[in-house]
Amino acid sequence: MLIRKGHIQDVPAILELIKELAVFENEPDAVVVTEKELERDGFGSAPLFKTFIAEVNNEVVGMALFYYRYSTWKGKTIHLEDLIVKEDKRGTGAGSALYKEVIKFARQEGVRRVEWAVLNWNTHAIDFYKRSGATIFQDWLTVQMDEEGITKFTIDL
Repeated sequence: MLIRKGHIQDVPAILELIKELAVFENEPDAVVVTEKELERDGFGSAPLFKTFIAEVNNEVVGMALFYYRYSTWKGKTIHLEDLIVKEDKRGTGAGSALYKEVIKFARQEGVRRVEWAVLNWNTHAIDFYKRSGATIFQDWLTVQMDEEGITKFTIDL
């Protein structure tokens, strides 16, 4: 297994992994991002995210997508948006290897925190994160405003 930085040529595989994750998370129709957007936003002149790819025999079997954030308390941090392994490749160590690569990268970059979200029913992932030494907060709620909400909120501003 090879863990490497993602390249623009990986975009089709990245999008397929994103779609597979949406199915796993019971949101199969939620993915609207396109290959063109991923190419621009991750591999253009001002990348908004980075990726690590897990590859076995020249096949992309997983990926981690992350980006920098800034904490008013901690300074520079990393947000791990998604860590995805193809369903038929789970249990091969690909997820663990990608996770380790992100955490290692964070240390090399001198960030003070890596954070991510996990669904409360994904007990396998929760147990893995706990074993790795991560803290899972119970007192913080995720807040999002979708495109429709943004439009409605700003229509009269």
